[in-house]
Amino acid sequence: MNQSDIHPTTLETGQEEKQKIEDPTLPDDIQKAETVPYRQDVFGDEEHAEVKYKTLKWWQCGLLMVAETISLGILSLPAAVAGLGLAPAIIILISLGLVASYTGYVIGQLKWRYPHISSMADAGEILMGRFGKETLFGGQILCLIFVMASHLLTFTVAMNMITVHGTCSIVFGVVGLVLSLGLSLPRTLKNMSWLSLASFISIFTAVLLTMIAIAIENPMPSIKATVPTNLVTGFTSALNITLSYASHNIFFNVIAELKDPRDFPKALTLLQCIDITLYLVAAVVIYCYAGDSVASPALGSASPLISKIAYGLALPTIIIAGVISGHIACKLIYTRVFAGTDRMHKRDFTAVGSWIGIAVALWVIAWIIAEAIPVFSNLLSLMTALFASWFSFGLPGMFWLYMNKGLWFASPRKMLLTVVNALCICIGVVMCGLGLYSSGKAIHDDSSSASFSCAANTA
Repeated sequence: MNQSDIHPTTLETGQEEKQKIEDPTLPDDIQKAETVPYRQDVFGDEEHAEVKYKTLKWWQCGLLMVAETISLGILSLPAAVAGLGLAPAIIILISLGLVASYTGYVIGQLKWRYPHISSMADAGEILMGRFGKETLFGGQILCLIFVMASHLLTFTVAMNMITVHGTCSIVFGVVGLVLSLGLSLPRTLKNMSWLSLASFISIFTAVLLTMIAIAIENPMPSIKATVPTNLVTGFTSALNITLSYASHNIFFNVIAELKDPRDFPKALTLLQCIDITLYLVAAVVIYCYAGDSVASPALGSASPLISKIAYGLALPTIIIAGVISGHIACKLIYTRVFAGTDRMHKRDFTAVGSWIGIAVALWVIAWIIAEAIPVFSNLLSLMTALFASWFSFGLPGMFWLYMNKGLWFASPRKMLLTVVNALCICIGVVMCGLGLYSSGKAIHDDSSSASFSCAANTA
């Protein structure tokens, strides 16, 4: 992208009038773009604050995004390849990775243009006023709760595998709930960044072990360029690939805690280089050696002993990636309640007690969802259809069109970008509509497990 497309707001607090950007280095069509009056973000002035939020370095931001993105999604990729065939799956993996990189950059552009944005709700207010704010606030909270639920569900699957169903699955779910709640309690993302590093090392080691073990156990690769499929199976597989890139719902939140929001492209580049490469290698290798019967989560495709070891190695990721989502969900509500008050930066009983109370409520709701929809792949595809389709693709397209209204056809470059962003919106619409149908039908037709059951959860 050209620097001219992301010219940030530089107005001082209290300035009322919109001003046009005047910069002799910018093209004529960009000269017409308007900045907006400056608004303070939810964290306010932190010079003398007890709790300071805007402390992230770019690499810490990148680690948080890597930990949130490369977690459960990668475990469903080999099964998604099996449902689509190798050739279509590779095309979709690379294409969606590039599109996700672009839409992530657009989110950064909107933050630079409107510095007060710290969540999807703030972005929704820019697009559609109060209605947009409330709609995206509710949507982001629900999305994060579903992510939290999927991690609790996967923790139960992992513990059942490691212990050979040593106790009731509900007990494992409660253990995951308590662990996740405890780790969610730090109030700043900087304190979560080291957990993020542990999370990435954990999933990388587990996937690497699984790839090596499956290749040794099945030395004859089973490669099918294409496979026969149907709408439900094919689209559910495509949705699970989409989910592997779908952490955009937290991007505004992590940018808001950067020391310098201009560093976001560095963090985004770190994320996308790592996830596209790792996804391609892991999905292709595990599918080729495990074949059409590859499990989801993929760690279950190795021998029983290796699966237990791999799940043990993956436990930090299973917990920590959910914890990051839980932390951000808590902060969305906390800042909504206390923004503009001294409670934002205090460590007194009211501030700490409120934070803990919000965390308990959200994790209990997530646990209930995990017990009610105990089918890993179907839960992931439902999440993607409802939320990732919009947060990762549809809404960024709308953001760009909004920022460039009146300039859509101002130059050949603008026309190309207008088409690209319109296509992003179309991707979101199609994924949401067909995704809800296919995931809903899959959940309805799956009778392999029951809600709130002591039986082993189905992967």
